[in-house]
Amino acid sequence: MTKKVLVPIAPGTEEMEAITIIDMMVRAGYETVVASADFAGELTMKASRGVTLTAECKLVDIADDEFDAIILPGGVGGSEVFRDSTLLVEIVRQQMYEGKLVAAICAAPALVLAHHKLYPNAMMTCHPNFESHIAKEKWRTKRVTYDINHNLLTSQGPGTALEFAMEIIINLSGKKHAWTVAEPMITLPTLHYQKLGDCES
Repeated sequence: MTKKVLVPIAPGTEEMEAITIIDMMVRAGYETVVASADFAGELTMKASRGVTLTAECKLVDIADDEFDAIILPGGVGGSEVFRDSTLLVEIVRQQMYEGKLVAAICAAPALVLAHHKLYPNAMMTCHPNFESHIAKEKWRTKRVTYDINHNLLTSQGPGTALEFAMEIIINLSGKKHAWTVAEPMITLPTLHYQKLGDCES
């Protein structure tokens, strides 16, 4: 069955993270819904570095849909919009209650998840500039951190976006499928993606 993932975007979203996530989810063959969390309901918006991003629908239009993963790109401005969106926070909270994957990168783990105390007992990482928002005993320095007990995946920033997206694919579909995505991309050897015949499903 095809996986369905939600990637919200907002004015100020970090474009490298958003585009990498969206692209990788599409390469994985997932139904990828890009929804605007903009308070004005605009579908087209400026990202953190001025790149224009366009959503295919408003968040309210898909609020009752079910997703295998909800993925929050970072960027301070975008994360602040996510933080202040009652609807998005409730969608993430429901995903958490159902034990389904939530993934967040850069400022989003701190400004959205930690701010609303959604995962008070989970291990997580975020952009180092926001480390103080996360309890010291819960902070991890790993570029991509997965808390298996809470089904929460977090990552640090634009430079970790590819690793982050690949870990989402591994989580949803296993390493064999992830390799079919990674191999034609000529990923860095340091990402340690195993050849199709050598890895577990």
